[in-house]
Amino acid sequence: MALSRRLFVASAAATVSALASTGFPAAAASSAPRPADDRSLIPVSPDDTPEELVRKASQVRPTARQIAWQRLGRTAFLHFGVNTFTGLEWGTGDEDPNVFQPTGLDTDQWARALLDGGFKLAILTVKHHDGFVLYPSRYTNHSVAASSWRGGHGDVLRSFADSMRGHGIKVGVYISPADENQYLHGVYANGSARVPHTVPTLVDGDDRRPDRFHTLDATDYGAHMLNTLYEVLTEYGPVDEVWFDGAQGHIPPDKVEQYDWDSWYTLVRSLAPDAAIAVTGPDVRWVGNEGGTARENEWSVLPVKENQYGRTDWALSYDTPDEGSRTALVAAQPKTDHLQWWPAECDVSIRDGWFYHADQLPKSVEQLTEIYFGSVGRNSVLLLNVPPDTDGLLHTTDVTRLREFRERIERELPADLARGARVTEAAGTRTVDLGAVREVDRVRLAEDIRYGQQVEGFVVEAFVGGAWSRVAAAGTMGAGRILLLDSPVRSRRWRLRVTAARAAVHIEEFALFRSAG
Repeated sequence: MALSRRLFVASAAATVSALASTGFPAAAASSAPRPADDRSLIPVSPDDTPEELVRKASQVRPTARQIAWQRLGRTAFLHFGVNTFTGLEWGTGDEDPNVFQPTGLDTDQWARALLDGGFKLAILTVKHHDGFVLYPSRYTNHSVAASSWRGGHGDVLRSFADSMRGHGIKVGVYISPADENQYLHGVYANGSARVPHTVPTLVDGDDRRPDRFHTLDATDYGAHMLNTLYEVLTEYGPVDEVWFDGAQGHIPPDKVEQYDWDSWYTLVRSLAPDAAIAVTGPDVRWVGNEGGTARENEWSVLPVKENQYGRTDWALSYDTPDEGSRTALVAAQPKTDHLQWWPAECDVSIRDGWFYHADQLPKSVEQLTEIYFGSVGRNSVLLLNVPPDTDGLLHTTDVTRLREFRERIERELPADLARGARVTEAAGTRTVDLGAVREVDRVRLAEDIRYGQQVEGFVVEAFVGGAWSRVAAAGTMGAGRILLLDSPVRSRRWRLRVTAARAAVHIEEFALFRSAG
């Protein structure tokens, strides 16, 4: 462990502690749902001054599961289901299950392609809005068990989970809150009251012997979702991300289902305590668009409010250009319940649609690279959708594109020129001596987010012609910031200066690269 040295920098508002050199390993994930020292959310009072809001924001810290999630960088989405065979993006819930016929299903091929693309976690659409589930559930007939595929004994989730873990990729599940099949059966959006339900709800012939039953408040449909979650989270091994959205399907507006978020969150925390709950969840938020691009200055500490039975929600709108600056904290205060560590996930599909369509082609390497720098390079995690085709395979063009994408990023960010270089720190700066003049055109920086997100402004300078010259500047840094220089700069000495911060800043990385083209 490297020695931590604290420096100081003057901001426009006050003198605040700034940089510290670190080399800490990643923190281990905690199994406690809400430990006593959890500082991932801090209450806000209507009487808080702007200075108090900033002080509170500086004290917010990520949980161990959030730290582990933010370190992933690139994650994959796999939209697969009846829509793959009907050509729809939003199914209707009344599909004939027999349409699902992925006769060449090979989830090992998925895993090999994702691994070759540099992905560390993959999320499968276990249930989309149509309600068709990719495993044989006890609680619905709209599943793979009702298809003649593999004689009704197919289980995509089992194959997916085994393949991903077998290739060292973490497992995520997307279970849509919407379910138009259950609407057809009078369960979804039936207006039932929230009453205590025991989960799992045992059915005829059930051979399960749970160690523990859970009693949670839910509507009829909320209980159906709880039972679905219980099956997925107890029968398929460890899950590292549970992905919800806020979709309501195509039901009439006056039938909107009030989702039992509090009970769903509680069950996930109990059964999969290390899983990040996204993006309608307390651990991870949607960045606000489906283009895969974060804001220029993306904050992980946001003002939030509680909505609809415990749902973590934005105090400002999801698409607000500024979510977490000092100005945003003040603007959101009247609606804010807490300041919360709520980092952004940037979702985008490699093709135009989320499900596979034969007439669509994958994005170019240039487009994917731009998306990478606009997401991973802006304090966010990229969630790239790669949809399996009707054979149950990732299309060869997509597989090739994933490899090309990974190779392009490796060329953009090859070996860190600053690794092993002499480092000095004083007066709010970190100076790196490369030992020889080197060309640099990419800079990657990161705070050690175990100490929060503090940097509000910084500059990168190179010593050229006997003087320090500014080559780049930005606002936020967070878990990762990548700056692309307009042209290569030749210098032996480089330095980072934090010009504004909320509190003590701990820098984890100041890396320099010369792209290989």
